[in-house]
Amino acid sequence: MLRISDVSKTFFPGTVNERRALVEVNLGLAAGDFVTVIGSNGAGKSTVLNTVAGRIGQDEGKVELDGRDVSKLKEHQRAAQVGRVFQDPMAGTSPHLTIEENLSLADKRGRPRGLALGVTKAKRERFAEALKVLELGLEDRLKTKVGLLSGGQRQALSLLMATFSQPKILLLDEHTAALDPQRAELVTRLTKKVVEEQQLTTLMVTHNMAQALEVGNRLIMMHEGRIILEVPEGEKSKLAPEDLLAEFAKIKGAVIDDKTMLQ
Repeated sequence: MLRISDVSKTFFPGTVNERRALVEVNLGLAAGDFVTVIGSNGAGKSTVLNTVAGRIGQDEGKVELDGRDVSKLKEHQRAAQVGRVFQDPMAGTSPHLTIEENLSLADKRGRPRGLALGVTKAKRERFAEALKVLELGLEDRLKTKVGLLSGGQRQALSLLMATFSQPKILLLDEHTAALDPQRAELVTRLTKKVVEEQQLTTLMVTHNMAQALEVGNRLIMMHEGRIILEVPEGEKSKLAPEDLLAEFAKIKGAVIDDKTMLQ
């Protein structure tokens, strides 16, 4: 479903600020895989997601979605195939539009929008049914402006919107990091539910090692633009956060704790 082949990316090449963000990264996701990605700041985690989404272009290598080379396609050209939820709950929705208007936009992602009426009765009924999955009562608040929702409600809506067009790949970029523990737990639970029910192929970046082990069937660890550890299906459930810290310490050659890992 997703294949990243020998992808490299350098920011500000040839300057004093040159930084190698990705170094010959290779990663493949089969249909239905849910891969969590961990690593310290600057490891290249979000750069991988941005490369898959088309937000940035790689210097070398290839990105394929569902067997199609999309390496040269811009972000808007991949929009119908890629769903994404960002860390900031404000980033994935339009605060001045209502819930149903936001869902209408998501429903048309990657397709010509035209000038037709945005929300029909049939669509409104479909949106309400879809919102019931979130178990937040938002199906009864379709006319509410999204800016009035809490961070957790908004992030849950962003998750639903990102999956509305049944994307080939779902990208989750630390999508619970800005939430308090209770709301983060809610969105994590909803993520597992939505991904499982729709059998979505998913790539999720997180700093939370417990979360990285809790969800998904595979895990990778990144450091300095490289994948330094891959935990395959069947092995992930046997690990604890302490095991991941120990592996990371081996690479860095130093004793670290979870506070250091999360910075």
